Amino acid sequence: MTAAVVPTVLPPILDLAGTAVFALTGALLAARLRQTFVTMAFFALITGVGGGSLRDMLIGTPAFWTHNPWVAPVIFATALIAWFTPRRWWEGELLEWADAAGLAAFAVLGTAKAMAFGVAPIPAMVMGVITGCAGGVIRDVIAGEPSIIMRPELYVTAAALAAAVTVLGSALALPDALVWSAAWLAGFVLRGAAIRWKLALPAYDDASGEQGGDNDTGGNPRG
Repeated sequence: MTAAVVPTVLPPILDLAGTAVFALTGALLAARLRQTFVTMAFFALITGVGGGSLRDMLIGTPAFWTHNPWVAPVIFATALIAWFTPRRWWEGELLEWADAAGLAAFAVLGTAKAMAFGVAPIPAMVMGVITGCAGGVIRDVIAGEPSIIMRPELYVTAAALAAAVTVLGSALALPDALVWSAAWLAGFVLRGAAIRWKLALPAYDDASGEQGGDNDTGGNPRG
């Protein structure tokens, strides 16, 4: 399906800035693993465009970065910057906060684009989460690192909140600019709160019913 209008959720310069932030996280992971520049550039690319490419594949449209002449150069320039600067410059909460801004923005962008292509609201929310998170997941899997979705503090949830607000605002027929701004702010604030106060969802606890299973196998029940 071809949508008549694909929304521009972010000004192009901010869209590219978000891509650069994600690309930088990929390049810095390769730097921490002491890889070559080629590997660093590859990690920057898959992190910067991985989520959006997967989203576009699922909604049946060409990957966004193949039609934007600036995306690939920005990503490779980011890899060059990471290569020629000390990694300690980029570590700490500064990069975490920049990543939070990009995560929320890309969740909104992914959701809005999916709805523009006729995707139903709940699947569109999933597309938003994929846009914000999948690049980092792919990066971590290839690197053999613990995935971002395994982080104890809220991350995917922040993207899901931004996507949900985007869908809700669209359902209420509110102005797009208002909806997208509110959705971005909601996702960014939640992720920021998780960074600041280490907020996390409760982990699964299999205490109920486990005693019987342990007894069946001769093990000791856990309290």
